[in-house]
Formats: sequence, structure tokens, C-alpha cells
Amino acid sequence: MKLERYAGNPILSPTAGSDWEGLVTCNPGAWYEPDEGLVYVLYRAAGEDPAHRIHFGLAVSSDGLRFERASDRPVFSPSADNWDGGCVEDPRIVKFGAWYFVTYASRPFPPGQYWRPDDAGARLPEGMAPEFPWLLRENATSTGLAMTKDFRSWIRAGRITDPRVDDRDVILFPEKIDGRFAMLHRPMNWTGPEYGTEYPAIWIAFSDDLLDWSDSRLLVRADLAWENNKIGGNTPPIKTKYGWLTLYHAVGADRHYRIGALVLDLDDPTRVLGRTIHWILQPEEWYETSGFYPGCVFPCGTVVIGDTLYVYYGGADKYIGVATCSVEKLVRTALMCGMADPDG
Repeated sequence: MKLERYAGNPILSPTAGSDWEGLVTCNPGAWYEPDEGLVYVLYRAAGEDPAHRIHFGLAVSSDGLRFERASDRPVFSPSADNWDGGCVEDPRIVKFGAWYFVTYASRPFPPGQYWRPDDAGARLPEGMAPEFPWLLRENATSTGLAMTKDFRSWIRAGRITDPRVDDRDVILFPEKIDGRFAMLHRPMNWTGPEYGTEYPAIWIAFSDDLLDWSDSRLLVRADLAWENNKIGGNTPPIKTKYGWLTLYHAVGADRHYRIGALVLDLDDPTRVLGRTIHWILQPEEWYETSGFYPGCVFPCGTVVIGDTLYVYYGGADKYIGVATCSVEKLVRTALMCGMADPDG
């Protein structure tokens, strides 16, 4: 099966002339508040500054398809001078009680306009000595946790990943499992025979306090024909009667990003119950193939209304689209495929 694109895509595009979203609007996290009947998307945005400092914008919809911006300024930005001072990217949203917990990827310095062959890359301090910590020298990714009740006022709870590891695609489960927090993550440098994977892969970790995530295990690696490079998680798991449904991406031999689905056991999410053998979304439309990363579809959020799964995704690192499918059909498709991991 394949996701069905909304005919009105892209649902959000850069705002011409904006100093903070005039160039990029992509990779949205999403949340549905049934009591309000509203869908919120928290999206990655950037203006045309050469350093390419990246922020979050906020938009809202009453039907999940047509969105209006909720603010003419960023609702969350890089800190002035800290480990997340360069960019905030790719938000994933879950809710515990009254609080939204948002995990986000970040770098200490802006990444630069990475798509331009003449760009100098990350804006590191002049004269940075080789003795600086690796995280700073390499402008490596850490993942942070931010908390909010309204997507406007925030508590920066700090870094949630090991600063010694370039770690992103960090996604919390929306409830504790056997009394512990759980998350998916993608440590870039955990590769090789000692890690059981040739390419960066999806890991699952558990914690008692959201601080110590040392209990981490390999969950899914690149094994399928369309997964010729790294893979990573995309969207917060959705609890269904069959298991946890989550989407993931894989980078193919053509460097294109494609999307698949996993179903994990409700009580033991280290067990993969199902995995779509074929991709369910690949870059095909102009807003997915013409941008700053041509050939990329990248969701960070889904919502469920009735039996419909709304998948909000970035296209070509520039636009935002939405695609839909039946939750029941997607879960059943993944389960019918069964365990695609040859070591399963």
C-alpha cells in the first residue's frame, strides 16, 4: 500500500521576505487536540541568512489539511550561546499529562547553507583549536528535550542524548512501558561489527528518569532492497490494538529518502511484529524533488482522526505536505509482511 497525498500540497511553503522562514518550512511535528478539534504542527523554518540559523514555527488547522500560521515570529529558537545555539530541527511531540514533551535535534553552531557547493559550512568560531571537544569541532548533533503547555512558552529541559555521540531521530514513546520511559534514536557512530550494523540504524532505549538512557538495544537496521544506507525513526509511536505503529525513513542508493512502517509489541517494543517490505511514500512530486535536498520526504509527526492517519512531512528540505491512509490497513499491511529482519 502507499500513502495518498493531499491534492492541496504543499500545505505550508516559505514566506517570501521573512527573516526567519523566507527560505525553509519543513519537517513538522504534529499533535491533535480532540477537545479543541485542532491539529497543531510545529515546523522547522529558516530565513536566508548565510549561517542558516533554524527555528520552529507553529501552524494550526481545524481539518488537518488547511493550515494557518499561529504566529508571525518563531515560537522556539536556538539558544543565545549553548549546546543548541546553532539550530533547532525536526520536532517530535508527545504528551504526558498537561505537558507536551518535544524532542529536537540541534547543533552548537549554525550548519551553513549546506546545499550550496560554494558554502563554507558550519559557522564555527574563528581559530577554534583542535583541543576543543569533538562535539564542537565537528558541530555534531545532540538531541534536546523541551516542554510546553501551549507551544509558545517553553522550558528547556536540556540534552537528552550522550554528548559524545552524534545522535538524532530521537522519539519518545507517549507513555511509560513497564514503568520506564522508552525512546527510539539513531546514533550515527554506532556502526561496525561490535554494534551489529554496517550503517546507522534504529535503536530503542529505556530510562527511569529521562536522563540515563544507557539501556539501549539495536532495533532495526537497513536490510531491505530500498534501504541501502542509513535508516532512522520518524514519528512518535501510536498505540493500536495490534501494537505500536511508527514510521521510519531509509536512504537508498540514489540518496533519496523513502518511508516505511513498523509495528512493535505493546508490552515489549524491542520485538518487531511487522515491517512494510516496500516503501509507502517516496519523493515524486515537485515539492519533494525541487528544493534544498531534492528527493527527500521526511515526516516528524502523525495524528489519527477516526481511522485516518495524517502524515505530515517535509519535502526536499523546503516544503510541507500531508498524506493519509487507513490506520487499520497500514498496520495490517505491516503485520502481513511479518519480520523482515533476517535475524528476526
